[in-house]
Amino acid sequence: MITLSTDSLKGYGLNRIFRFIKEAGFDGVDLALNTKEFDSYNVEYLLELMKAYKLPITALQTPATANQKQVIEAIAMAKKLETKIVIIQAPKIFNFKYIKWLTNEIPKIRQKEEISIALENAPSKTFLGIIPEHAMNNLNELRKFKHAALDTSRVAEHEDDLIRVYKGLAKFLVHVHLSNVKRNKGYQLPDQGIMPLESLLAKLKQDGYKGAISFKIAAKYFEAGDDEKVSKHLQECKKFYEEYFVKVSAASE
Repeated sequence: MITLSTDSLKGYGLNRIFRFIKEAGFDGVDLALNTKEFDSYNVEYLLELMKAYKLPITALQTPATANQKQVIEAIAMAKKLETKIVIIQAPKIFNFKYIKWLTNEIPKIRQKEEISIALENAPSKTFLGIIPEHAMNNLNELRKFKHAALDTSRVAEHEDDLIRVYKGLAKFLVHVHLSNVKRNKGYQLPDQGIMPLESLLAKLKQDGYKGAISFKIAAKYFEAGDDEKVSKHLQECKKFYEEYFVKVSAASE
């Protein structure tokens, strides 16, 4: 399944973003919740867009600064939208109360609501250059959380090996945010950079990955504001996905 993170087209309204996604022939919308963009929280409006464009919202991304209340709100939204994945960001390292809640309560909520609540690998930000800004941000912690989302640009930020990280998370992976890195700048188009995204997609297909491949590209690299270039870049992403995922044979084939 190929989807697009709405973060990729910041500056456009959701109606336009849905239209771009539909016209590009993608399978669904990966909705980034933003407290400054009220439409992203308007369930009735989102249902209208889903119906009008015949596109599901396949995942909800909570804000980077989300708290317990916002995560619960996102889960309630997911139920109304029939969205099966909620992606949350790693908590700040000194937010002990939130860390404890995520660790102890999310497994219970998952079971009760039958929704996959996935923890995404965090950026590489640090305090004073040595103390990680985020907790729950190594392979062991991501595996302990049971459901994981993988952001490829963030793997490069940590100077980790992408395939090694994937192999460590493969059993728990439910969502992939795909982008490349060029000259140390992430969220580039898939064919612009140094990351082995072709190998990652091939491994995902061979391993029987069933989740979404969601392109998450910085709006400036999509050349947002120029509709023709946005459409062109979306088609390039789709061709990349088809070449290195769709056309690859699964292990059982």
